[in-house]
Amino acid sequence: MIAVDTNVLVRLLVNDDPAQSPRAAALFAAEEVFIAKTVLLETEWVLRFSYDLPREAVGVAFERLASVSSVTLEDAETVRAALSAHAAGIDFADALHVASARGAARFVTFDKKLGGQAVRAKLPVAVDVS
Repeated sequence: MIAVDTNVLVRLLVNDDPAQSPRAAALFAAEEVFIAKTVLLETEWVLRFSYDLPREAVGVAFERLASVSSVTLEDAETVRAALSAHAAGIDFADALHVASARGAARFVTFDKKLGGQAVRAKLPVAVDVS
C-alpha cells in the first residue's frame, strides 16, 4: 500500500497536468492507496479555492473516491460521516472536525451557523455553541 499527498490526489481528480495527471491515475490503477484525513481536508480546500469547484462537485468526487475498492481512507467511518454532513450543507472542514470528535461529550464552538447546521445534519457529536 502507498499513501498519497494532496498534489497527487488533486492531479487525479482534476486531470489538469499533462505529465502528472496520467502518473497519478497510473498509481491509483496499480496500487492500493491510503489517503489520510488531512490530505482530504487539504484537497477539499484546494479544489474549492484554487480550482473554484462547487462544494457539491467536491463532495461527489470524494464519494466516488471512497467507493474505489483499492482506496483506503484513514478513519473511513468518520470520513463517511463527514461526507454525509457535507452533503447536508456543512463545510467539509467543520464536518470532519465534528465527526472526528466521536466519543467526546460535545464539540464546543463559537460558530453559530455550524451549531444550527449540525442539528439538521445529525452529526455524531452534539455541537455546543458557547
